[in-house]
Amino acid sequence: MIHSSAAKRLAFRVLLEHLRLLKFYRFCDQWPPPQPYGTIIKIDMSKLTKRDIVVSISNQTGMVQHQVFDVVQRTLDKITDSLANNIPVELRNFGVFQPRLTKPRVGRNPNQPGSSFVIPPRATVKFKAGKIMRQRVEKLSRQLKEAAERKTKTEAGVPSGE
Repeated sequence: MIHSSAAKRLAFRVLLEHLRLLKFYRFCDQWPPPQPYGTIIKIDMSKLTKRDIVVSISNQTGMVQHQVFDVVQRTLDKITDSLANNIPVELRNFGVFQPRLTKPRVGRNPNQPGSSFVIPPRATVKFKAGKIMRQRVEKLSRQLKEAAERKTKTEAGVPSGE
């Protein structure tokens, strides 16, 4: 039994860290785990954060989290700086980030149907997924589609009077 408040805080921090790691491992190759009858019911995950990436890399490499955070932050800063200077960023097997300029277009206010105005062009970033990422996401979309079809079949098979 834990009596001191410092020990309780430490145990709570360890528990939170384990929960964060579980959340990250959902994005690994083994996720989602095999379901009975090969179905995926629902994948309910929160988003992957920079903190989750830092913790995972730190645990895998044994580096201090502060050092890993610095490397991750510098990487993201370099990508941002390159895009801000109109330089495309290509990460093999991941994808390509390209700065683009949108075309000017006409906007309308739904509250004032007769008025229209020109929305000026602005710089945006286009992302094109790499081959490996595209294949893995397509695999996920097939699995989710099959699960949705199975769900609709089971709902259609169950009488609505129950």
